[in-house]
Amino acid sequence: MVGKLDLYRIFYTVSQNRSFSKAAQELYMTQSAVSQSISKLENELAIQLFNRTSKGVELTMEGMLLSEHVKSALGMIQVAEDKLSEFKTLKTGQLRIGVGDTISRYFLLPYLEEFHQAHPGINLSILNRTTSEIINLIKAGKVDVGICNLPIQDDQLQVIPCKEIQDTFVCGEKYKEITEKPISLATLMKLPLIFLERKSNSRMFVENFLKERGYQVSPVFELGSYDLVLEFTKINLGISCVIKEFAKDYLDREDLYEVKLEEPIPKRSIGISYLKNVPLSQAARKFVELINENTVESWE
Repeated sequence: MVGKLDLYRIFYTVSQNRSFSKAAQELYMTQSAVSQSISKLENELAIQLFNRTSKGVELTMEGMLLSEHVKSALGMIQVAEDKLSEFKTLKTGQLRIGVGDTISRYFLLPYLEEFHQAHPGINLSILNRTTSEIINLIKAGKVDVGICNLPIQDDQLQVIPCKEIQDTFVCGEKYKEITEKPISLATLMKLPLIFLERKSNSRMFVENFLKERGYQVSPVFELGSYDLVLEFTKINLGISCVIKEFAKDYLDREDLYEVKLEEPIPKRSIGISYLKNVPLSQAARKFVELINENTVESWE
């Protein structure tokens, strides 16, 4: 079938022009080559496709039947080629992103806006999940890229850090006095603590930091929403662990105050993750490049 595709193209061009010579001109071939191609196709199909006349050629009944099907097939191939071209030029396609709620709101939104403005034909599918769930979605082929809290240790994934972040503790007006100077971890652990729920990567990172120093976390509130953590802290229900960069507005307005620790929590990063051995789609590659370009510039 594949070997006959060029023959079918020549056949269709001859059928449209009703002439070997006109078809040859359109195909930039010699008339002899066109004639030989038609003869070869007729021999392979064991049927006559054209009646040769002094005025040119006319399709036989069998030739007319084949011509209709070839027209349809070539049309479908052309549509497919056009679609492929659109994918290459990002006029159409799909980009599936796995991302946590917090990172989506406080980090990803500007990049989504810029990407959509540049490539409005790309359908964006955003799945909000925890880091561990996003990793599973990437491996299952259900998302193209994930924007996750690092660290991630997985040999199947390519992980690119793109923004450095600082975990810190904050409080409301009621506890403002403890912000006057750095406090010890022992003092911190005596305070009512507010954390994200256990399955979040942010919670696990800070919890491991404390556990390595002999402290077990027992929060008075475990919340599923980063915004709730901020609001619960603002109304003085406890001391919460947040990402400093994502709480900037609250800190700038002095709705919240940073609690300095004698031993600060190490910085970590947000990163882009995708499968190492599976090529990214054109849309996914462009999106990764967009984030990398902007974050590299901001770090510099």
